[in-house]
Amino acid sequence: MMSTLQRTLVLVAILALGAVGVALVSQYVFDMQPCAWCVLQRLVYLAIAAICLLTAWAPPLLRRVGAVLVLLLAASGVAAAYYQYTVAAKLLSCDQTFADKFISATGLDGAVPSVFGIYATCMDAVVKVLGVEYAVWSLALFAILLLLALRGLFKHA
Repeated sequence: MMSTLQRTLVLVAILALGAVGVALVSQYVFDMQPCAWCVLQRLVYLAIAAICLLTAWAPPLLRRVGAVLVLLLAASGVAAAYYQYTVAAKLLSCDQTFADKFISATGLDGAVPSVFGIYATCMDAVVKVLGVEYAVWSLALFAILLLLALRGLFKHA
């Protein structure tokens, strides 16, 4: 039988992978091209999912470490989405911002351009879904993941 923390880690992984899936559908089906901050958030979602899946069936102490890492990554995702919404979306270019430099430094934009390619400026990437900007949806999901990680940590492992 799975513990509360195990179930939480699996749920968080599913939500994080779902977010990347929605982003890719938006990009390839609806032609919503990502900016550097969008791509950085994809990377954070994938890191969260990987940590969750790697630690969900680990010993209880490692599960807790995984949940703490998820908490920290989700907080960084909140910060990235907030920055994208409040600052980057108003810039003509994301070029040479932290997100652009980080993604370029990892080499992921060249190695896996279909997922990590930066194809729009931050201003051009502002898109509303149901009247709410994509960055706000992402911020909300990161906040939910953060709260789920907290809940998992404080429930019996």
